[in-house]
This record gives sequence, structure tokens and C-alpha cells, in this order.
Amino acid sequence: MKLSKETLITGFALFSMFFGAGNLILPPFLGKSAGNLWYWVAIGFFVTAVFIPLLGILAHAKLQGTMYDFGKKVSPSFSLIYCFVIYAISIALPAPRTASVTHEMAIAPYFSNSSSLITSSIYFGLVFIFTMNRSKILNILGKFLTPLIICILLTIIFVGIFSAPDTIASTTLKAPFVDGLLEGYQTFDAIASIVVGGVLVISMNFNPNTTFEEKKELITKAGFIAGLGLLIIYAGLIYNGVLFSSTFSESANRTEVLSSLSNQTLGNIGSAFLSVLVALACFTTAVGIITGTADYFKGINNNSQKVFTVTAIIGCFFGVIVGQFDVKYIINIALPSLMFIYPITIVLIILNVLSKKYTSAIVFKVVVGVTFLFSIPDFLGYIINPEYLSEIKNNIPFANQNLGWVLPAAFSFITANLIQLKKPVLTE
Repeated sequence: MKLSKETLITGFALFSMFFGAGNLILPPFLGKSAGNLWYWVAIGFFVTAVFIPLLGILAHAKLQGTMYDFGKKVSPSFSLIYCFVIYAISIALPAPRTASVTHEMAIAPYFSNSSSLITSSIYFGLVFIFTMNRSKILNILGKFLTPLIICILLTIIFVGIFSAPDTIASTTLKAPFVDGLLEGYQTFDAIASIVVGGVLVISMNFNPNTTFEEKKELITKAGFIAGLGLLIIYAGLIYNGVLFSSTFSESANRTEVLSSLSNQTLGNIGSAFLSVLVALACFTTAVGIITGTADYFKGINNNSQKVFTVTAIIGCFFGVIVGQFDVKYIINIALPSLMFIYPITIVLIILNVLSKKYTSAIVFKVVVGVTFLFSIPDFLGYIINPEYLSEIKNNIPFANQNLGWVLPAAFSFITANLIQLKKPVLTE
């Protein structure tokens, strides 16, 4: 596979838009708990934080439209509601979380009396400036910011591998693979793939001389570059979390584990490196989310630049308000929404990657409908007493692991296609 300079820059830019707050703080913490079964945790994490997001980018390469195209086979109304929910979640949770992580790890250690509100205000002021210069985003991210992020991360990882203690603790997780799978939800990478993938498509449309096939090839290659980067960094951070697990406090939270890891690998200078890393990684993701949201609403309003600007302002305003809360609080309030929207997102991504032969409108409707239905217990489990749902969950395979939707979705996909074979008139 030939990689041109443009492909590398685009791949690096895509990686930086993926790699934000959760991508930094989740893997080492997961490694801390994974212990001797870290490889099962890593595989589960890779499924939802690397493989599914990569499929999302491949789906964008195939569709080359907007997020609306992901759900339009279900129905236009469904797709509009789905897009609104995704963008609302994106600007209300993962984007503000990047400011919160930046404050806790890059500002507060040096300015103990600093206000998180001031941090989030300055932070999203800069995000707004970058968003309004969106035509330059790929170049800025791909040429300058991403290489710096990768260099710092690889330094921490490789130094950690060769300087870690010899003892690896036993796992504290009851279901390592499932725990890794569900922790991958918190990266928001599957959602990010359909948000920032749209940014990638629209950014390429600024060059009118690029054909559909050329854009498809470029997006596909960029997706694999970003996916490979995520795989290497995640594996390294999880493994470092495992190697240094005996040195972490049992009560250490996600940001404390990452801070401790950087200090133990890079010494006193580790804090400074980590501050730069956190600020860059979080910032690039926030820019990707706000830009993607503004692009979408601009597109459904006759390409109105005014709508783009207003949406960017609203997104940054939410970022300032929610970004002042601590990271743990934002992660906790995100869980119900993730249990509701993530299964539907995963199913839509997979269906859009598969051949049209197996993904007619009827198949889309049936599979998405079944997925939505069987995701309800997982969603309700985080907002009401789980005991009220115990009888229902006990009768659904894997429901007690918050994966009750998986088998019904697969079964409905197979069943709908078998029915289609017998009734070809129902196909598109």
C-alpha cells in the first residue's frame, strides 16, 4: 500500500481527532486492574476502541456523505433524530471532558488555586478559533500536533517497558474481556468515527479535483493509519498500566494513574511532558467534535456559514459549562447515554460497511429496531435500581454483562436476510 505525503498527513490528523481525553486516561487504568490477564482486557478494548471505529471510517469512505447517510435506510426521521442525539451527546460529554482532563492534568498541578471555569473558557475559546479556520485543520493537525503527541506517548511507553518493576499483579476483574469491551465505550471512538469521519469527507471536498474513488482510497488508507496508531498506543499504555500496577494506590483514579505512570517513566520532566501531551491530545479531539457538529448543521441548512458559526458557538458554550466539572463526574453521567446510543451506533457502522446485498432497508429497520429494544435494560440499569430489571436480564443472554443486544441483533440480521432471499421483491 503506497503512502503519499497527503495520506500520512490525513492519517495523522484523523488519529489526533480520535485521540483525546478518554484515550489517554482509560488504557493505563484498565491495565492497572487487568493484571496477568491483560491480553483479554486489551482484546476487548481493541474491539470497541479500534476495530469498530476503523469500520466507521471505512463506512465513511464508502458513503462519502454525512452522518445522516448512516441511518437513512431505517427512515429519514430516524436518521435526523439519531444525528441530533449523537451531536448533542458529543458536545455535551466527550468534548467538555477534554477540557476537564486538561485542567486536572495540565493546569491544576502547576496552579493549585486555578479555576476550572477559567481553564474551560480559554480552552474552548481556542477551540472556536481553530473551528472557524476549519479548512486548515487537516494540515495543522497532521503536520505539527499529531507527530508531537505520538513522540511523547511512545517515549513514555518504551521507557516504561524497560524500567518497570518485575512483579505483575493478578487481575481484579471478574470478566476481563467484557470489562475491556465496555471500557472501550468510554473512549467514544465509535461515535467519534462517524463525527470526525464527516469532517474528513467535507475537508476533502474543498479540493474539487479529487474524484470519488481517489477520496475513497485516501480515507481508507488514512483510517488504517489512524487505527494502527490507536492500536499501538492503546496496547502500550495498557501494558504499562499492567507493569506498574503494584506501584499505584488502590484508590488511584484514572488521571492519577496516568500522572504516576509519566512520573515513574520520565522522572520530574514527566509531568511537563504529560501536561503538553494532555493539552494537545484533548484539544485536537475537541476541535474535531465541534467542527463535525457545525459541519452537519451547516449541511442541513443550505450550507449556511451563519449556522456553522452559531453551532460552533453553542458547542463551545456547552464545553465551557460542562468542562468545569471533574472528569470522574463526567464519566459517570456519560454511562447511561453510552449504554443507549453505542449499540445502535455499532450496528449502523457494521451495516454500512457490509455489502448492499445483505443490507436492504428492511434489514436496517429490523436490526436497528431489535438492537434498540434490547439496549433498553442496559440503559435503564444506570438510572433506576438494577434489581427491578434482574428478572428481565436473567432471561436475555449476556444482559448481565450489558451486552444483551448482541445476540438478538445478530439473529435478527440473519433472519431478515433469510426472509429477503425468499421474498426478493422486498429488496431495494
